Amino acid sequence: MRFTSALAPALAVLRSFQPPAKPRTLFGLQFPNPIGLAAGFDKNGVAIPAWEALGFGFVEIGTVTARMQPGNPRPRIFRYCEQRALINRLGFNNDGADAVAARLARLRARGRWPKIPVGINIGKSKAVPIEEAAGDYLESFRRLRTYADYIVINISSPNTPSLRSLQKSESLNELLRMIQEENARTIPRRPLLVKIAPELDHEDLEEIVRACEAHDIAGLIATNTTVDHSAIPNARNQTGGLSGAPLLRRSTEVLQFVCKNTRLPVVASGGIFDAQTTREKLAAGAALIQIYTGYIYRGPGLLQELIPAFG
Repeated sequence: MRFTSALAPALAVLRSFQPPAKPRTLFGLQFPNPIGLAAGFDKNGVAIPAWEALGFGFVEIGTVTARMQPGNPRPRIFRYCEQRALINRLGFNNDGADAVAARLARLRARGRWPKIPVGINIGKSKAVPIEEAAGDYLESFRRLRTYADYIVINISSPNTPSLRSLQKSESLNELLRMIQEENARTIPRRPLLVKIAPELDHEDLEEIVRACEAHDIAGLIATNTTVDHSAIPNARNQTGGLSGAPLLRRSTEVLQFVCKNTRLPVVASGGIFDAQTTREKLAAGAALIQIYTGYIYRGPGLLQELIPAFG
């Protein structure tokens, strides 16, 4: 996809996979359709023109951290084809905020910036102590905001030690306060979203929702991967985040609870493989959807299959 993104004839071929338009307006942004590519697929923003050509209504790059980091030792991503699932423990491997910002600047300078919204998902650098996490996120925000149509604060990956502790009320409020104070000096202000974990109980979800509302967060993403591997018996001793079909039920339960307890729009992610699973997300209250593992297993024709679910 990186190679293809630089070749106009190749992009023209990819456009054969584009689904019919289903425009949506959300966060003050225009989406040609409600299907996005979830973070984790294009961590460094190397293939954005290709994702647009394939027909995604938006793309979310990252997770990007302030510091470059190689991620966890290999092997670190595993397929479980029978269960239509993946387990990854990538560990926020990425080129770092400076390198990603420079890459995006070149894309824009060459006139190849996409017409679809581009989100940037930011996370904590592994080397930074959890007590200094807010400043680390703030550093990434400052370097990347120029190139983001929206920014996602990732506090829910299971593959960075202690990261999920940032979902606790006191830590989350401090993090959101600092970033929104900087965002207030950004012209125009960027919509901020928060990506949450599927293991959260109702009390924790309510606290997160209240914090997001209090700090004028634009929306949430439900959910990240799960550390519950019980759906894959031969992977119970495996570490990392599980995605794909086994995540559908729990991620949809979280989505439904959040949608019932806030008026903030929620982007659904987790277990979307076909039109039926898309309808389940929409029935639970999703405003947009993102796909990742389903795209790996089903391929680029999946978008055309999903669009009819939106009516």
